Amino acid sequence: MSSITSSAYVGTFGTTRVNGRFNFAFVGLAAAMAAAIANVFVFVIGDAVVGYDPDFVELGSAIGTGIFTFALAIIAVLVYAVLLRRSRNPVRRFTIISAVVLVLSIIPDYTYIPSQPGATTAQASVLALMHVVAAAVIVWVLTTFARPQSR
Repeated sequence: MSSITSSAYVGTFGTTRVNGRFNFAFVGLAAAMAAAIANVFVFVIGDAVVGYDPDFVELGSAIGTGIFTFALAIIAVLVYAVLLRRSRNPVRRFTIISAVVLVLSIIPDYTYIPSQPGATTAQASVLALMHVVAAAVIVWVLTTFARPQSR
């Protein structure tokens, strides 16, 4: 009796559960879109709870927040793509890199942002929460749906 096994595409992105560049691009775009949408929700809820000062441009609009999150998420997707190609343990490395970048991204929220016009600690905390939400969504989507196959 024979068994049929399925194998993932082995190409320029290495061996991943996604099937080649197109599917990785789809997963990457999905991660970026999910992070952007999640941050728009955080923006709206934060505005309802905190009430943003109109002079505080960092939280000027939900659309701007979504676009900025999407653009930076694409950079994270590209970093993960490079790690998938060149690292023996891309999930672990990406998770570590993401944690370090998250911590570094939150530092200005409590050091630089308070000196900006209209800034409050509550608004800075909403920004920090947006960083955490975006990082969690991006890391989860990429490392769940674009994991390398066992070698």
